[in-house]
Amino acid sequence: MNRIIYLNGRFTRANDAVISPEDRGFNFADGVYEVVKYYRGKPFRMEDHLERLKFSLGEVGINYSPVKELAAVFAELLQLNGLENSDAGIYLQISRGAAPRVHHFPAGLTPTVYATAFPFPSFSLSLETGIPVVTAKDIRWLRCDIKSVSLLPNTMLYNRAVEIGAGECILIRDGLVTEATHSSVFGIRNNTVFTHPLSHLILPGITRKVVLEICKAQGISVGEKAFSEEELLDMDEVFLAGTGSEVMPVVSINDVPVSGGIPGRITRRLQALFFEAVTQHCQIQGRLQSF
Repeated sequence: MNRIIYLNGRFTRANDAVISPEDRGFNFADGVYEVVKYYRGKPFRMEDHLERLKFSLGEVGINYSPVKELAAVFAELLQLNGLENSDAGIYLQISRGAAPRVHHFPAGLTPTVYATAFPFPSFSLSLETGIPVVTAKDIRWLRCDIKSVSLLPNTMLYNRAVEIGAGECILIRDGLVTEATHSSVFGIRNNTVFTHPLSHLILPGITRKVVLEICKAQGISVGEKAFSEEELLDMDEVFLAGTGSEVMPVVSINDVPVSGGIPGRITRRLQALFFEAVTQHCQIQGRLQSF
């Protein structure tokens, strides 16, 4: 299918789109991105995604001011691709633009702005059964709080997990759990939910934020503190959180069962509350499927 994409102010067929070979996103991974999920055509936490986008743009010095206009672009993109009433996603990428290949940031460039829409259903089976994960050394750079398109370390580590049949790879830096390759990591011990505090070592995940809001509203104890790999393996429950992962139970780590090899009680509760939050935020009639 020759889908419709958005590129530099125009909607066009993907097969007709052209990006310069001198684009700095291509030559240097000099760009940032966002992924927004739509439930039955309604965006979830759009403002949070756009605020994070502005933060990433600011941190890398890409001058792109019409961020607020992107919500309308996304809505039209969904409609043009017949996804306006579906569970769908928007991938947005903004690079610094095209210029002769130099290692500094050339002045006066026009950013390259690309967006595409795609079906994005929930991973229902995995949400029900949970997934196995593995751990690996966190080999990424030191500005993981920027949602950079430079994802080669993430993809290398995730591919290693996929090759051995795991659903994700949890990252360890200096003996401490940071996050996973494309999701936040939560552990539950003695009815307290733990996760790494916000810093330059992790992405400020939108779903992470939602989970912490739910915990606060429900009176669930939270500890935003770094914990070790040994502590991770000793957790009563472990789950991942992300735009695609939603609230994903972890049932084994490096082949060691977690929570008896089944999703834990608090994880199940947070799953259900997350989907209730989605239903309310998106003003969807009828409850979304929850687990």
